[in-house]
Amino acid sequence: MIADLRDATLDRLAAADPGLVRLRLAGSAVLGIIIAILVLQPLHFPLTTSLVAAIAAMMSAFTVNDPTTGGQAVTLCLAAVVGACSITLATIGAAYPPLDSIIFVLLIFVAVYLQRFGPRGTALGSMAFFLFFFPMFLQAHLSQAPQLLIAMATGVAANALVRFVLLRRNAETEFIRIRRAFRARVAATVRATEAYIASAGSDRSNRQIRTALARLHESVLLIEDNAPDVVDARNADLLRRRAIEVELAVQWLTITVQRTCSHPLTRGVADDLVARLAKFRSLMERDPRELPLISETGEYSRMLVEGSRIDEKARPGDGVRRAIAELAVADDRAQRVAGREATVDYSLDEDDDEPEPTQAFAYDNQTRSAIQAVIGGGLAVLAGQLISHQRWYWAVLTVFVVFVGTSSAGARFVKGVRRTGGTLLGIVGGVALALLVSGNTIAILALIMVCVFGMVYMARVSQFLMAFFVTSMLGLLYSLLGTFSIEVLWIRVAETAVGAASGLLAATVIVPVRTRSVMLDDIATVLDELHEFVESAETLLSGRDNVNIIEMSRDLDRAVEQVRKTLEPLTHPINLRSARRDYGWHVLTTLEGIAFRARHVAARAQPGQLDGPVADRLDLFAGRVLANIDLVGEAVRHPNTTPTDKLIRDDGTPVVDRIDDSETRAVVSSFSHLDEGVIALGRVFNVEATQPAPAGANRPS
Repeated sequence: MIADLRDATLDRLAAADPGLVRLRLAGSAVLGIIIAILVLQPLHFPLTTSLVAAIAAMMSAFTVNDPTTGGQAVTLCLAAVVGACSITLATIGAAYPPLDSIIFVLLIFVAVYLQRFGPRGTALGSMAFFLFFFPMFLQAHLSQAPQLLIAMATGVAANALVRFVLLRRNAETEFIRIRRAFRARVAATVRATEAYIASAGSDRSNRQIRTALARLHESVLLIEDNAPDVVDARNADLLRRRAIEVELAVQWLTITVQRTCSHPLTRGVADDLVARLAKFRSLMERDPRELPLISETGEYSRMLVEGSRIDEKARPGDGVRRAIAELAVADDRAQRVAGREATVDYSLDEDDDEPEPTQAFAYDNQTRSAIQAVIGGGLAVLAGQLISHQRWYWAVLTVFVVFVGTSSAGARFVKGVRRTGGTLLGIVGGVALALLVSGNTIAILALIMVCVFGMVYMARVSQFLMAFFVTSMLGLLYSLLGTFSIEVLWIRVAETAVGAASGLLAATVIVPVRTRSVMLDDIATVLDELHEFVESAETLLSGRDNVNIIEMSRDLDRAVEQVRKTLEPLTHPINLRSARRDYGWHVLTTLEGIAFRARHVAARAQPGQLDGPVADRLDLFAGRVLANIDLVGEAVRHPNTTPTDKLIRDDGTPVVDRIDDSETRAVVSSFSHLDEGVIALGRVFNVEATQPAPAGANRPS
């Protein structure tokens, strides 16, 4: 029983953190802090100075996320330089108030503006801001600057040691963990379909399916990203294709289950389907390295037999049985590919493609966000000092956190609410922990490490829990410094609320960046990616060129994922307007349907597959889809104008009946559904379509 509990816990951990990437980052932060503190011990620096080393080690682990090892090394070196400048300015500002508040607010502008330069810009901006903030928090003086600089350099060096030597990323091990997480998330989706059938299609089970599919898609993208680091280009492409096939089969299973449950099922049929799904899930939950393969089990053969029932003898629920069989076949094909001997190809470690240079100066949404942030920071300084002359900087910190990683006023509102809520809960944790271990330095330090681990581990998934760990850690730090009181923590809550309000006020009044505006920009990017994908798919299928449309489908998926993040203020339960929530979900569902059909084409398409009897029809298909994409794109980019043209529908010309190969039929059918998805997106933006094809026409399905 203990072994089963252990395996279940490991499976849940693998599913929650694919590749254990967040676990490695959190461990790096804690280990870097420990090393930095131990290195400084012989120098007998005061506690406040050692804390700066700890902060530098933690922030280096937390913010430096360049995709390559060389890029990380460069960013760490730059971070040391930037950190030295910030610490020097912080100590000078402390000697000449209110210079410190002026510099602090200006740093918000710099840090937010630097986000335009990608991961490195975000890392350097965050390091500059926080290494200015913490000397203020520790009330450092100019005379302490040399010691603080040594401590900061020690912290960055400690993280470099951990990052490149002690906890160095192992691409092969990480990829195996990602595969394990992928199977665990497939099993989680199957479990959600079981709950859907058992509850007769409840809203809660429907949300579970949506969440499970989103997490599964995340693991597919991780497989696509990490495969080239482990295997050669040919096997990496095959792995990507097989992973997409499994994802498609899982999505088809959920669609089939939802359609089946749209009509009442008898208790016997529902119980039988739930039992079959549970049996299949038990096969999926095994580690992918275990033998035998799924196809070598007796249950696999029974699933195939049940899934091959001909339509004339169909029973209720046979659609689900067939979908289970198709998923089993897709998983077996993926297992066989992933089980081959991997050939490491180190030539793929560095990306040879030169990215387009980012404009250093431009007036765009990022610049507007930086302007809003600096004004919000100024308001936070004024309001924060009304609450506390000593701890007003917490309000400015909240403004910075709210603006980092967000692109619209709605997103900042949601983030501000989460941070304030987490801070309130952290008060309870901070008070309880501080009172529990008061006077015990070793216990306080141990709990601080636990809070650091939790903060870094949860940073990418929950702002609420991150704020909870931060506030709990502060309570322990105040206890360690001998300045703990419940009043101080309540000041922290008040300053956080004031900072969130100041940031939101600036975001909604000063050159506001509306959620809808950002959404339209992101949808335009999706349509650009879709246009390129359709053009390339036509080129591949006609045999004119052998292009990698798997890569393009991945770019399309990432663009849709960005829309999902942008739409969160609309779809989040905190939005009390149900009409806006429904609108956001409708837009997102439509885009997800388009991406689903594009993945289907990418997984099935072969060079020259449609160069025979349906070549002319392929040109018509692709031409119509591209024309519709362009028309919807114009409506998205110019939302206040009424399109003069209409979207073109399928004319109903028979195609599928002339194709014998099932794979080719699937590609043609997916093109047709892709076209319908673009038309559905056009309706969202008031673009009319031509009349549908005459009833009875034999259209692709």
